[in-house]
Amino acid sequence: MRQKFPNLLISAKPVGCANSAFAHAEDAGRHVGHALHTLRGFSLLELLLVLAIIATLTAMAIPRYQGSLVRYRADLAAHRIVADLTQARSSAKAASASRTVAFSIADNTYHIPELPPLDGDSGSYSVALSERPYQAGLISANFGGDAEIVFNGWGLPDSGGTIILAVGTEQRTVTVDTETGRASIQ
Repeated sequence: MRQKFPNLLISAKPVGCANSAFAHAEDAGRHVGHALHTLRGFSLLELLLVLAIIATLTAMAIPRYQGSLVRYRADLAAHRIVADLTQARSSAKAASASRTVAFSIADNTYHIPELPPLDGDSGSYSVALSERPYQAGLISANFGGDAEIVFNGWGLPDSGGTIILAVGTEQRTVTVDTETGRASIQ
């Protein structure tokens, strides 16, 4: 049968060994027990100092976080446009049929009427840049005087052009090469 001892340190001190390691261990056990009873918490001044440091670091971090979030959204929207232009170009080559990408500056949207939407609904492929996660605005879309680009059955555009979008103070420009139809971010 096991006995439960209330003390953490139990020594079996041999008789006649006053200066042995057992005696020192027993003394150390007494001091540890005493130290546990005398521990104190933090003073109010220490807590206020830590809170002030945390508040200062937070005040410095929030503007940097917001700035990086704006840059991220602008990059994300530009990459989405490039990916969709590439998809329309590839789809035109694969189907040997033309594909149109039409931009609407007023609505901050663009559509590819010949492609089905990604969610499986009826209608055409459409992206609203003003919604999450982009929250971007279309500043301009110019492809030879109009706001749409048509890729023919060989994946070549009817004209090159640029799309300018903005998120806050960040702007990105997407260009479409006149000869190849490749889209890139400037």
